Amino acid sequence: MVKLWQGESAQWRVELELNGEGAALSLRMKEEGRVLSVCLGGQPTENTLRRAAAKAVKALRDLGVNSAVLDAAPAVKALGPEGAAALAQGAELACYRQPSWKQGEDKPFALYLAGGSGLEAALAQADAVTRAVCFARDLVNCPANLLTPEDMARRMAQAAGELGVEVELLDQARTRALGMGAYHAVADSAIHPPQLTVLRWRGGKQGVPPIALVGKGVCCDTGGYCLKTAAGLKGTRGDMAGGAAVCGALLALAENKIPVNAVAVIPAVENRLSADSFLPGDVIRSMSGKTIQVNNTDAEGRLILADAVTYAIHLEGAARVVDIATLTGACVAALGFTTAGLLSNDDGFCAALLNAAARAGEQYWRLPHFPEYEKMIESPVADLCNQSSDGCGAITAGLFVGAFAQGLPWIHLDIAGTAWVDRPRWEYQTAGATGAGVSTLYELCRGLADES
Repeated sequence: MVKLWQGESAQWRVELELNGEGAALSLRMKEEGRVLSVCLGGQPTENTLRRAAAKAVKALRDLGVNSAVLDAAPAVKALGPEGAAALAQGAELACYRQPSWKQGEDKPFALYLAGGSGLEAALAQADAVTRAVCFARDLVNCPANLLTPEDMARRMAQAAGELGVEVELLDQARTRALGMGAYHAVADSAIHPPQLTVLRWRGGKQGVPPIALVGKGVCCDTGGYCLKTAAGLKGTRGDMAGGAAVCGALLALAENKIPVNAVAVIPAVENRLSADSFLPGDVIRSMSGKTIQVNNTDAEGRLILADAVTYAIHLEGAARVVDIATLTGACVAALGFTTAGLLSNDDGFCAALLNAAARAGEQYWRLPHFPEYEKMIESPVADLCNQSSDGCGAITAGLFVGAFAQGLPWIHLDIAGTAWVDRPRWEYQTAGATGAGVSTLYELCRGLADES
């Protein structure tokens, strides 16, 4: 956490200069006075402050600096306590380091904030969100052999339990008894058993139905009999980033005691190749009763999400549903590594999500939802097909999940391109997992609490 400055000695001081000149994020370093000046052109926003602080911290670390003070006075003057919080968050995220199994440790870096008073509450709230993002990053960065579905469930349950979140773990006997056939079609291929994690934050009024956050949790994805290439297999440990995101959002809601009712449902499985693996051409029955024709065993995420969405509605009484997943390469091809895809059946709910994303500093693009696209996932032998018959892969994958939302306000987020970066696209990212979705989902729920 970035601490408020109490007069401790520090190697460097970081100062912001706000004016209408120059490039948005240029740096000037004056070593004699131990000052690093970050110049922001034009009107600052929370995200430009976040980016500027991150860039400054990375520059200092490259110089071998191990302590610094950020002068928050200009940020506070421009944007109030939220400006200081954004500054601190950018700096903290830039300090993040992946879990490592190398011998030796990364050198510690001490960071302080000066130039403002009465910032404690804003900094504490931002710090809770930042740590939740880093928790999600840690999960996604963990190799598949060290994060089985049971490992993931245990780590999420421990973190949630410490914050007063209600936790329920459903083993395969219980999920099988619930008729979660789509979930088990994928899960039964692996020696490591599946685990359905349910996290309930009851911060709102009693009796108010929760918003459901449903996150894909495929800890290992070989593609099944539609086997991935060697290059494709390399990155599959991050296929549970949606599950990590919804857990992170619940952690931040609980730590900041946001008055909203929210439930996270995380179906964690492995999609492996075995004698019991499901096959292209199979017809399976989902928890909802809908039957599904399997065209591609590598389109497994939407299968487990279908049953998880049904669970959230039937057993948790959700009034609104958001699902989030590293779902399709088609979304990456369309939107790249800076913007995630979005589908929704409700304009008001979608607007709330986009407003939340703007506050969080994340980018989402709403994809079209036309009746013609729904025909692409029709099957001659089942209620639905798990792969489009005619392209539009990102859209039809989302619409497949939406078919299980039972007409409730629903949002689908495809973070396949934004959950992981080999080369950071924003200054506050580091190579590897980004924690995509945590801040936006938190802000969405916080906004819903403000409306109630």
